[in-house]
Amino acid sequence: MTAVSSPPAAGTAPAAPADLLARLVDAAHRQTAERRAAVPLAEVERRAAQAGPVRDFGAALRAPGLSVIAELKPRSPLKGPLTDDYRPAELARRYEAGGAAALSVLAHTEGFGGRPEDIATVRAAVGLPVMRKDFVVDEYQIAEARAFGADAVLLVVAALTAGRLSELHAYALRMGLHTLVEVHSVEEARTALLLGAANIGVNHRDLRDFRIDLGLTARLRAEVPADRVLVAESGVRGPADARRLHTDGADAVLVGETLMRSADPAAEVAALIQERS
Repeated sequence: MTAVSSPPAAGTAPAAPADLLARLVDAAHRQTAERRAAVPLAEVERRAAQAGPVRDFGAALRAPGLSVIAELKPRSPLKGPLTDDYRPAELARRYEAGGAAALSVLAHTEGFGGRPEDIATVRAAVGLPVMRKDFVVDEYQIAEARAFGADAVLLVVAALTAGRLSELHAYALRMGLHTLVEVHSVEEARTALLLGAANIGVNHRDLRDFRIDLGLTARLRAEVPADRVLVAESGVRGPADARRLHTDGADAVLVGETLMRSADPAAEVAALIQERS
């Protein structure tokens, strides 16, 4: 998959519908530019320095058994709206009641309908570690995540050049944040390992053709040392998938759509946790 790291040129035609990754990255650049124009980076960094203590995202995922990162997002760029009544604080409390180890909060607006401010709402509602889920392309997003109370940020290898990935990873660590580095191939997993990533996410969805390959976790577990946390992402439809992925070596699963569509998110999280090898 071709890496993308530069903002779109003025007047550039929209990406082809199939090029989902490029469209989402372009949108992240636009959103970040708009927010930077309203509040400069220096001010956001000042606010970040005053944020409360970071909760230990990595330790939460290393607990015995299968950990669940429960995701909050109002919509999907592929599936459209996932709820007509998005209440992040209430949903976060339900996830916590079900036994989630950590929460993933979508802050990408164009593709997922989320806002960076949702991080602060969720952080105030629960005692769990909170991750900013986004296509992070700029230090501004990382500082903003910390300012709003995030404990971790997602970095997508396919969305960045190796140089920018390294810079953003280092900046996140300097800000005191944990990272989840997302990969989709053996080559990208090796890039994450060279980076020193402690938590590696395996995205089962190929953003070129949208196919789901749950077998990817097992193949990449063979490449990732046991001292690194492996998180299985995308396509987890229920307890049977969770059981398979835990058997395949996942320490945690990140689940969004299944939980967002559930009538009882707490029970759904609890069912996923019970599926252990």
